[in-house]
Amino acid sequence: MLINYGFDISITISQSTPLVTLLDIRDERRGDIIDESPLIIAPEVAASTYRDQFGNICRRLVAPAGDFQITRSGTIRDSGETDFIDESLAEIPVPDLPDDVLVYLLGSRYCETDRLSQLAWNQFGSIKPGWGRVQAIVDFVHNQLTFGYQHARATRTAADAFDERVGVCRDLAHLTIALCRCLNIPARYVNGYLGDIGVPKDPAPMDFSAWCEVYLGGRWCTFDARHNKPRIGRIVVAYGRDATDVPLFHSFGPHVLKSFKVWTDEVIAPTTQSARPAA
Repeated sequence: MLINYGFDISITISQSTPLVTLLDIRDERRGDIIDESPLIIAPEVAASTYRDQFGNICRRLVAPAGDFQITRSGTIRDSGETDFIDESLAEIPVPDLPDDVLVYLLGSRYCETDRLSQLAWNQFGSIKPGWGRVQAIVDFVHNQLTFGYQHARATRTAADAFDERVGVCRDLAHLTIALCRCLNIPARYVNGYLGDIGVPKDPAPMDFSAWCEVYLGGRWCTFDARHNKPRIGRIVVAYGRDATDVPLFHSFGPHVLKSFKVWTDEVIAPTTQSARPAA
């Protein structure tokens, strides 16, 4: 299947301000891109690209004072399959974990393992390790937190979300990640596109989505406490320890969001009708 994706974001700033953006699809999926427009920056300024410590594609630029807009669109090929599930996958003992996975066991800005450790062990310590225990964590988070865009708050941590019982997708991801890490299960934060493909259309304006990946059986596996069901068409933009590592815009100065539009839609092939036989 093919998916159209893109964004159109505008901000207003009072003075020339350095920015770092994380808006490019990661290298692992770039081979699936069928067509992608150049990154449109208005007013046009020079931008350089680098990979951060997590392999995310980052762009550095300096935005002039006034209104500033950044836009891109494209089409990507997708398998059309739902999220991978293998309930036989086991947890990997800490001594056997790859070196680059260890960072995803540690507490981070929004995932306070110190505050949630006792809860995690009380709630999930007696469950058999493996896929089933991670799914129990996801079920718990899905049931404990009420999702709603009106609940968004940039400073809310995983522990805050548990106490407040509300959040947006990033909060559900943070709480899932923190509880997994408390049990010595590596978990990382994911930011990307997730459209309403194969599910009823959400009437709310589309946004970038957040979910998590958990390291089981020697591979990273997708878990999404907000939806808590396999989904089609995830397109990863960035990985990190938590939302601190993957802001869409990292602004080294104040700015005001003027407009924000994201789209992710399945390309529907036009139907063809057979020629009517002559009478």
